[in-house]
Amino acid sequence: MNNLLYQYYVIDRTHRALRKPCKKDLSSGYASLGLGPEERMVRRFEYLCSLETPRIHPEEQIVLTRSVENLPDVLTEAEWSELKKDHYVHELGYVSNLSPNYATTIAEGLLARRETATDSQKRMIDAIIGLCDRYREVAAEMGRNDVVEVLEQVPRYGARNFREALQFFRILHFSLWLEGDYHNTVGRFDQYMYSYFKQDMDAGLYTKESALELVEDFFLSFNKDSDLYVGVQQGDNGQSMVLGGRLADGSDGFNELSELCLIASRELKLIDPKINLRVCKDTPLSLYEKGTELTKVGLGFPQYSNDDVVIDGLQRLGYEYADAVNYVVAACWEFIIPGVGNDIANIGALNFPALVDKVLRAYLPTGGDFEGLIAAVRAEVQAECDRITQSIQNVWFVPSPFMDLLRDGKKYNNFGLHGSGIASAADALAAVKKYLYDEKRVTAKQLISALDQNFENDPTLLHLLRYEAPKMGTGSSEATAMNGVLLNAFADALEGKTNCEGGVWRAGTGTAMYYLWHARELGATADGRRAGEPFGTNFSPSLFAQIAGPLTDIEDFTANDLSRNLNGGPLTLEFASGIFNSPESISKVAMLIKYFIERGGHQLQLNAVNLDAMKEAQKNPDAYRQLVVRIWGWSAYFVELDKEFQDHVMMRQEYSV
Repeated sequence: MNNLLYQYYVIDRTHRALRKPCKKDLSSGYASLGLGPEERMVRRFEYLCSLETPRIHPEEQIVLTRSVENLPDVLTEAEWSELKKDHYVHELGYVSNLSPNYATTIAEGLLARRETATDSQKRMIDAIIGLCDRYREVAAEMGRNDVVEVLEQVPRYGARNFREALQFFRILHFSLWLEGDYHNTVGRFDQYMYSYFKQDMDAGLYTKESALELVEDFFLSFNKDSDLYVGVQQGDNGQSMVLGGRLADGSDGFNELSELCLIASRELKLIDPKINLRVCKDTPLSLYEKGTELTKVGLGFPQYSNDDVVIDGLQRLGYEYADAVNYVVAACWEFIIPGVGNDIANIGALNFPALVDKVLRAYLPTGGDFEGLIAAVRAEVQAECDRITQSIQNVWFVPSPFMDLLRDGKKYNNFGLHGSGIASAADALAAVKKYLYDEKRVTAKQLISALDQNFENDPTLLHLLRYEAPKMGTGSSEATAMNGVLLNAFADALEGKTNCEGGVWRAGTGTAMYYLWHARELGATADGRRAGEPFGTNFSPSLFAQIAGPLTDIEDFTANDLSRNLNGGPLTLEFASGIFNSPESISKVAMLIKYFIERGGHQLQLNAVNLDAMKEAQKNPDAYRQLVVRIWGWSAYFVELDKEFQDHVMMRQEYSV
C-alpha cells in the first residue's frame, strides 16, 4: 500500500478541499434554447469536462479525480413535472444500475469507437479525450513521464498493457459518472482485465508485490470521488466488482488477478469497490477461507452468489445461457447482464407484512379455516403485484449517449420487484396458525385488538408473539413453510406478466431501504413487532428471532427453492468480530458459507460486527472514521450513517461459531 496516497485520499481527504461547485443554472438555459434532452446531456458533459481542473498526486499511477463537485440538472423542475404526467420516471430519471461492456472500448480505443459512434457520442468522445490531454500536459509539467506515456496511448487507442487498461477503465468510469449515470458497476473485472495482467506478469514486468501496488492504486481511484456519487448515503454508490464464477465452457474463472483483488481490498479496508464472489458447489473451501479473511477486517463483503442457482434461474426467466453464465451483480445484489442488459432491477417493492396484516384483519373475523386464510394471502399478493405492475407504464429516462456507447444493445428489459419483510410476514402466519388455529390460545378478536393498541393492552400476547412464537432462522418448520408459501405466491403473481418495455417481471428477496420505509408506515403485526419497528434486511430473520447460531439460520433460509425469486436479496449473517482471531474460526465460517451454497442458497453476505465499537463510535465519531459496517447491499463508514441505519445494524443478530 502506498501510505502517502492513502493518507491523502482516505485519511486526510486533502483533495476534497480543492473542489469547486458548478454554479451555472444549465437547465433553464437549455430550456430557453428549446434543446432536446440528448443535446442537453452532451452539452453538459462538454461543459463539465471543460470545468475540470487536472490534478495529479506525485505518487499516483491511476489518474483522474473529480474537481467539480456537483452535476446541475439538465431539466427544470417544471419540465420534470410535465414529463411525470405521462411517464413513469424511475428514481432520478437518469440511467442507473447497469453494467457496461468496458472490454471492447479498452481494447479498441475511443478513436476506433468514434468511427461508428453517433454525433452525440463523437462530441463526448472528443470532450473526454480533451480532458485527458490536459491531464497529460500537467503530467509533463510535473516530470511524470510514466503518466504521459500512458495518456499518449489511452483513451485514444486501445490499451497495450495492464496499467493502460486500468487507466482506460478509470477514464470510462469517470465519464459515466460525469454524464450523470449512477450506480455504475464494475462487472467481471478479473475476466476482462486478465489478459493484460497475465501478459505483463509473464513478461516479468511486475512481481506479485508491484502488481498488487498497482491494483491498490486502482482501487483507491474508486474512493476519490465516491462521496459525490448518487446513493442513499456514502457507500451506496453501486461500484460492485464481481470475481470468479463459471465461464461459458463450464470452467472456473477465479484466477491470479481475482486473488490479488481480494488481497488489495483486505489491505486497503475501503468500502469501494464492493467485492462479490461467484461460487458453486464445486468451489474449494480454500476460496471461502480467502473470502472470510476479507470479511474478518469488517468490510461486510465479499458477498457470495451461487452459480448453481442463479444461472439456471436466469435461464428460466428467459436469459440466454451465454448471457446468464456471464451475470454480474448490480449496485447491491440484483443479478444483471453486462453489455446487453437494460433491466430495471429495483423498480418497486412488495410489503409482505402489510399484505398479511391486511388479510388477517379482514379474514380472521369471518371464522374461516387456515387453508382459506392462505388462499386469501395468495390472492392479496396477486392483487398487489397487479396493482404495482399496472401502475408502471411508459417508463422514461434521460438519454445517456456515453453509456450507450459502452453497450452492445438493450437485449433485456426486465423489471425487478423487491419483497420486504418476508420473514416477519412468514412469522406472523406461523404464529396465527399455531396459536389461533392449532392451539386456540388466542382469539381473532384478541389478536386484532392487541394490534390496534400496539400491544399496550396485552403485554402477555406481545411476549408470546415476539419471543416464543415460531420464527424464521430458529429451526421452525412452521415459519419456513409459510416462507415458502409467500415465495411461491410472489413468483406466481408475476409469472407470465410482460412489462411496458416487453420484458418480464422478476420477483426477489431483497429489501433495499424498504426494510425501514415500509416498516415506518405499518402498525403492529402478528409476529410481535410493534408499530414502526423495522423489518430484517433482505432475506433475513426478524430482529426479534431468538437464534441460537448461524446453522439453523442457514438451514431455514435454504429450505425453499429460490430459483423463481431471482431478482436477488441475500441472507445476512452478523458475526462477532472477535471470532475471527483464530485460524480455526476462519475455517469454521468458511465451512458455513460452503454449507449454505451446497444447500442451494442463492446469495449470502457476512458482516463482522463489534457492538462496543459501534456504541463508542456514536459517542466519539472522530475516533472511528474508518469503522465499516454492511447495511443492506452496500457497506458504509458507520459514523457517516444516519442514526436510524446505525441503530438497525446494532440491533441485528450477532453470531459466534
